[in-house]
Amino acid sequence: MSVGFAARAVLIDLDGTLVDSLPDIASAVNAMLAELGRTSLSVDRIATYVGKGADILVHRALTGTMGDAAAGPLFERAKHSFYRHYGAVNGDESSVFAGVREALENLRARQLKLACVTNKPREFTLQLLDKTGLRPAFATIVSGDDIRHKKPHPEPMLHACQLLGVTAVDAVAIGDSENDVVSARDAGCRVIVVETGYNEGRPLSELDADAIVPSLLDAARLIELRPH
Repeated sequence: MSVGFAARAVLIDLDGTLVDSLPDIASAVNAMLAELGRTSLSVDRIATYVGKGADILVHRALTGTMGDAAAGPLFERAKHSFYRHYGAVNGDESSVFAGVREALENLRARQLKLACVTNKPREFTLQLLDKTGLRPAFATIVSGDDIRHKKPHPEPMLHACQLLGVTAVDAVAIGDSENDVVSARDAGCRVIVVETGYNEGRPLSELDADAIVPSLLDAARLIELRPH
C-alpha cells in the first residue's frame, strides 16, 4: 500500500464511499418493477447494478444483464417510475458510513479542497447530501448530468479539478469501484479505493488503485496538503 499522498484537492465518490444508499435504491428499483408487473430483485443483485448512473441501473434491472439495453418505450416508462419512486425515498434509509464525517472534517481542517464526484443525477445527489448533512463539506459537486460523460470517463474528475482550480496531478480521488479508478487514472489523478462499497460485484483486488483501505477515514489519513 502506498502512503503519503501529497495533494491540494480530494475528489470523493458518493454512493458506496460516503453513504450506504443501497436500501433506498433497492426500494425504488423494486417499486418500479412492481409497477411494471415484474418480479422484485434481491438487494444483493441490485447492488451489482449500481455504479454507472441511474439510467444504466434501470436498463440492468429491466434486462437482468450488465450491458443490454431495454427497448426504448419500456425504458422511458421504467425510468420515469424509478425517478419518481427514488425521489420519494432518497435518503430515508441511507446511512453515512462510519468515520465519514470525521474524515471530511480532518481533510478540511488541513485546507484540502473537497469535491463530491458522482454519477448520480444532480437532483438526487443534492437531496441525499442535504438529508445526510454532508453537503457543506464540499467546495463543489459534480453529478452525472452536469457533464457530457459519466465515470469511468475522465471528464467528471477533470471538471471537478477545473472547478476547484487545481491540476489533476494535485488531486486524489477516493471511490469504491472500477468506475472511480478508471476515471481517475485517465484524468491523471491518483486514486484510493475504500472497501465500503459495491464495485458491481467484482473483487477490489482487481483494481489498479494506488491504495485499498477499509474506510474513508483510513483514506483521509493517507493524504497530506501539498504546499503551493
